[in-house]
Amino acid sequence: MVTHSLTDRFAIRAFQVMDGVAILFSFWVASLLREPTLGLIKVSMAPFGVDVVGYNIEGLTDIYWLLFVIVPATPVVLRKLAFYDQPMQHRLGRSLPKLVLGLAVVFFLVLVLAVLFQLQTSSRLVLAMGVGLAAGLILARDMAVAHWSRSRARRGLGREPVVLAGVPEEIEDWWKGIDDATRLYWNVVGRFDMRNGDLDEFRRMLTREGVGRVLFAVKTADFGRVSEAIEICEVQGVEAWVAASFLRTRIARPTFDFVGDQAMFVLRSTPDLSWSFLLKEVMDRVGAALLLATTSWLWVVVWVGIRLSSPGPVFFRQMRAGRYGRPFRMWKFRTMDVNAEDRLADLKERKGNEMTGPAFKMKDDPRIFRFGGWLRRYSIDELPQLVNVLRGEMSLVGPRPLPLYEVEAIEQSAHRRRMSMKPGMTCIWQVSGRNRIADFEDWVELDLRYIDNWSLWLDVKLLLRTVPTVFGGKGAR
Repeated sequence: MVTHSLTDRFAIRAFQVMDGVAILFSFWVASLLREPTLGLIKVSMAPFGVDVVGYNIEGLTDIYWLLFVIVPATPVVLRKLAFYDQPMQHRLGRSLPKLVLGLAVVFFLVLVLAVLFQLQTSSRLVLAMGVGLAAGLILARDMAVAHWSRSRARRGLGREPVVLAGVPEEIEDWWKGIDDATRLYWNVVGRFDMRNGDLDEFRRMLTREGVGRVLFAVKTADFGRVSEAIEICEVQGVEAWVAASFLRTRIARPTFDFVGDQAMFVLRSTPDLSWSFLLKEVMDRVGAALLLATTSWLWVVVWVGIRLSSPGPVFFRQMRAGRYGRPFRMWKFRTMDVNAEDRLADLKERKGNEMTGPAFKMKDDPRIFRFGGWLRRYSIDELPQLVNVLRGEMSLVGPRPLPLYEVEAIEQSAHRRRMSMKPGMTCIWQVSGRNRIADFEDWVELDLRYIDNWSLWLDVKLLLRTVPTVFGGKGAR
């Protein structure tokens, strides 16, 4: 049947948006082609004595009501028909019947509305051409995605890393029962024996491999041990897919899904994908692009200031932990001396750390040069991270990304759950007096509060609260 991980759900939403845009574009093109097509029909039918009469319409004005129905309804109906599920398995013979059926359902809906509300369509030709063009574009998009997905999967690209857990024989039997097309989605990076394996090793495996999902096949395994393994996944924000009727959670929300034709319980302790989550991604990219454009003049000022204040590069690049701890290169304006990283260990030894836990914090850090201190005070040094947001490595709002060496020093697995969402430029910690927070536990608590209560409106509120925090000079010191 279907495999709905967070990534799969996001892809489905993206395909729906693309198809909606394709429908709108198709009707626009159809309105432009209406007059030339009508003229061609008239010329073709003239020898037979048939006079073709057209209606005078201006653009799409007279059929706007159709677009308000067809554009949103078509992707929704196609979703209900499982048109978007498992794109790697799509073939023309599979996709075309579902697409035709979906368009038929939408056409019936339009017909019902036209009869009930006595609506008139001013151009049946635009309607026919628009639907035909839309069907062609949607089908072409579907076939292109299927070909691209299969090609990448065969080369080992784009496959989700997963861990299989259970009794070895049961894992093997369960895995063999999954069809080849479904297995293409995954790259098995580890197997864990639930009967004899050390759960501490299981915890380390999740950390080491940076997986976002564990598949449990546990017919005869000790359910007590399975429960402990699920809790390890839960506190780290890793999805647990259990091929058994077994549930015991404190944070995770259980849902029901299928892998192939096998029933699975899915336990998620991070926000589920929705239209709001898709809008968050759109807001990130659009917001980052607008902020880059509007602050471009400031980048020049900062570049000159750093060059005059401290010898060395303008930008500071450091490997940080992204979602599920996967590393990425984060950009900032440099605010410290060039040898700041080399001096960190000595600084900790001589002056200690003002924050308990793995993260380092010092109010009057001697490695910061004067102009760099001003940049940090107003959070201007964070602006280059807009590039990371555009690249999809960060979000405008989300838990702050930690350096890899600080992540390695995390002792409590529960603290890793803060990495189950994409890291951000601002979050609750940034707008809640971060200079007064000296306990890493408090920092993590704020991040988990954000994850457990996430909504698009919360992101908007945090962005609005960030503005006075930045202009009030309450940034890092």
